[in-house]
Amino acid sequence: MDITTIRQLIADDMEAVDKLIVRQLQSDVVLINQIGAYIVHSGGKRLRPMIVLMAARACGYGGERHLDLAAIIEFIHTATLLHDDVVDGSDLRRNRETANAVWGNEASVLVGDFLYSRAFEMMVEVGRMQVMDLLSHATNRIAEGEVLQLLNVHNPETSEAEYMEVIKRKTATLFEAGARLGGVIADVPADQQQALADYGLHLGIAFQLVDDALDYYSSNSEIGKNIGDDLAEGKPTLPLIQAMKQADEAQRQRLATIIENGGLEEIDFVMQAIQASDAIPYTQQLAQKEAQLSKQALACLPDTSYKKALADLADFSVARTN
Repeated sequence: MDITTIRQLIADDMEAVDKLIVRQLQSDVVLINQIGAYIVHSGGKRLRPMIVLMAARACGYGGERHLDLAAIIEFIHTATLLHDDVVDGSDLRRNRETANAVWGNEASVLVGDFLYSRAFEMMVEVGRMQVMDLLSHATNRIAEGEVLQLLNVHNPETSEAEYMEVIKRKTATLFEAGARLGGVIADVPADQQQALADYGLHLGIAFQLVDDALDYYSSNSEIGKNIGDDLAEGKPTLPLIQAMKQADEAQRQRLATIIENGGLEEIDFVMQAIQASDAIPYTQQLAQKEAQLSKQALACLPDTSYKKALADLADFSVARTN
């Protein structure tokens, strides 16, 4: 299946989630409504809620609580994006101005807080302690990942292991939680819940690895952000870490200085160093391995079109160009 076919499989569920998101974003504070509407209509793949929905259906779930869980996951994800864009000083996401570029940092942070708190209100309504436990733990792990990433900014000594720990916490945690929640709401055995969690974790790692590779070779129009954004922010992601490993001493020192200073003044030199190494193929190969692990984790689930769609989503995540 391609991504369009995957979406079509859960089209009714996704439509219901979209309507739920709009309802839950309503507030008597006008600015929250304005920013909420801007975010809802800003595009995005909605992969995380899709995973919740497909995981629940793959486990044979026939109720409607998976819709609430999908919306909750999307609210948590969106809150992290609002906060990320402020921390990173980003002005472009998905080919649109970021909310902080339009309304300012203060409004973006506060609306992000609103989305977090609304997500927890919705968790209470679901009425499952395991859901609260999983998502409170996940949001805590995400926050830890953000802080770890902040510690790595402008640090040319950042190792591959340190980078991987950041993306596991910052990105893969929410994929992991969303996939597990599909099994939780369907009340499947613990081994199937764990299998879904493993699927989500490896998928999230693969997704972020591809994102970080795209930052150095995809066009602005394809990825919806500025090329070299990670470099500009002084973030040593895997392509740059790998390029530094293979550079000679003079190049390595120059790359280290570039990371320490941030900015894009030397983007051409960085691109040449990356292209002269195996940094992009190396990152892509790791992503492929993680995608394969995610698919293998699904083995214990019954064979259904939803299970196949989950596997196909892993393939899509590493084959995409945006």
